[in-house]
Amino acid sequence: MVSVENITVEFGGFTLLDHISFVLNKGERTALTGKNGAGKSTLLKIMAGMQQPTSGGVFVPKDVSIGYLPQQMTLTDTRTVRDEAATAFSHIRQLQKKLDGYHREMGERSDYESDDYRNLIERASLLQEQLLMSDATNFDAEIEKTLIGLGFRRSDFERPTKEFSGGWRMRIELAKLLLQNHDVLLLDEPTNHLDIESIQWLENFLSSRAGAVMLVSHDRAFLDAVTNRTIEILLGKTHDYKVNYTRYVTLRAERREQQLRAYENQQKQIQDTEAFIERFRYKATKSNQVQSRIKQLEKIELIEVDEVDNSRLNLKFPPAPRSGSYPIIMENVGKHYGEHSVFSDVTLTIERGEKVAFVGRNGEGKTTLVKCIMGEIDFDGKFELGHNVKIGYFAQNQAQLLDENHTVFETIDYVAVGDIRTKIRDILGAFMFGGEASDKKVKVLSGGERSRLAMIRLLLEPVNLLILDEPTNHLDLASKDVLKKAIKEFDGTAIIVSHDREFLDGLVDKVYEFGGGKVVEHLGGIYDFLSKKKLENLRQLEFSTKTSASAVEDKTDLSENKFSYQEQKAQNRRLRKLEKQVEEVENRISDLEHALSKMETELATPEGATNFNLLQKYLETKSKLDQTMNNWEHLTLELEENARRQ
Repeated sequence: MVSVENITVEFGGFTLLDHISFVLNKGERTALTGKNGAGKSTLLKIMAGMQQPTSGGVFVPKDVSIGYLPQQMTLTDTRTVRDEAATAFSHIRQLQKKLDGYHREMGERSDYESDDYRNLIERASLLQEQLLMSDATNFDAEIEKTLIGLGFRRSDFERPTKEFSGGWRMRIELAKLLLQNHDVLLLDEPTNHLDIESIQWLENFLSSRAGAVMLVSHDRAFLDAVTNRTIEILLGKTHDYKVNYTRYVTLRAERREQQLRAYENQQKQIQDTEAFIERFRYKATKSNQVQSRIKQLEKIELIEVDEVDNSRLNLKFPPAPRSGSYPIIMENVGKHYGEHSVFSDVTLTIERGEKVAFVGRNGEGKTTLVKCIMGEIDFDGKFELGHNVKIGYFAQNQAQLLDENHTVFETIDYVAVGDIRTKIRDILGAFMFGGEASDKKVKVLSGGERSRLAMIRLLLEPVNLLILDEPTNHLDLASKDVLKKAIKEFDGTAIIVSHDREFLDGLVDKVYEFGGGKVVEHLGGIYDFLSKKKLENLRQLEFSTKTSASAVEDKTDLSENKFSYQEQKAQNRRLRKLEKQVEEVENRISDLEHALSKMETELATPEGATNFNLLQKYLETKSKLDQTMNNWEHLTLELEENARRQ
């Protein structure tokens, strides 16, 4: 579908991509991997037509459409969430408007036998088929399913996009991209602003509905769930593996080991041959054998061993000053904005040395509680920071706050004080900013390089409580592994806000779940938590089924029900009304399908084939059926959502 041919990218004498070629085929879901700054985002931009290479090119068939999601984008804030997502179907709205115009014109004219009228009907028929092939009539339902899948609530649909954070606006852009049904999707860090539930929804979407996908992600679990091919960019070259990421890591190590063994054997063979030639070069009796060995040497194809990028992040947090036994104690902490409650009655204790995770859907209060701990916002309840606690904080938007006009060195020099200023070059080298890299402007750094630069601030003074809000966003997989190891070895306390299951696995021993205005403690690791949540959901489903079956007989205690008695009655009325509406629409669909079937039979006869009034009626009825199907899907979604609230 997309052919990348001999692409080279050079910057001021430095070769970023060196004559790389590959083909992205239909059905392939490809992970593009490599270290930060290797050229992954640059390659995606070139494939999307957003940037030109120094040489080479990308070739795409005319009928293939490409959708591209960058790491960062400029977003408009003039529409509601639903309207902004609906812009994905603007071309379909235009086609529908054009078809409506054809139908009006056919209704106003009476020259049914004229060639012009026949041409009008033909244009309308072709346009109708085009709309049917694009599944245009269901786009309202598709918008709702996609937005809900990406974590939006139905109550969010009519809110202006300007009310949402940058991460949520990025979700809207992702929704638009998925709704446009492109043949090829190029996604640069699509999971950075998604919570665990939304990531799992996106995994399912890309695995079951996408045509061809190439994505950059540093979420190993996401890559393994979605991809079936891995292309690594290493020192400007690409290495292609027809497997997912974890299998690729194994195969890459095995391949290089085999190359090394073959290379060593070949070198021994060459040395032995050269020794023979040197030993008998001047002996006439051995001249034939010497010449034969020389020819053998000339024919040998030298085995190449894949190069290895030995530059590596070296991260180790300074020894933590000893804090009190309980760095954080909270009792009945709550945060409200007017009538809106973010969370309430949060009671938790974090012991010295514990590594805990804050997880949950975006907007449920994880970052808000961090800000309460940092003293950045007011709150209700009691909060006690332990004795001698020194906090090191990495904010979610830390990398975006860097001054783009400063160099890497200036960025750190500006905040460093005391003796640490004499060690700036050493620290930068440990973070792979050694040599000329320290003189780079921040604006030319990749997202991962900016995150590494922001992370350096944590090393400028010893702390004993690390609070890391989405620290792995934009970090490559190798750097994430180094950061994970450094946190594990850190002898202080750590709170990690993250959606990255692979990163949290084996790192945390306690999970705090944010949701529904509450914070619930779960002992164990992240996969223990996820496994438990699935079981809880099954029990909740079973409970809801029993409740609905015996709603009149069993009046369960209000503390165990989501609704009060009056609210439950109102909810039941809404459900009955929706069920009735769904039944009426289904009957209407049956009637329209029956009418269409009769007209199709008539149109198949010689008389019917020339009956233009019948054809016009058929097209109008088909349009009504499409609209009714759209209405049915909308009502069904609403019914399912209301049923879940029971």
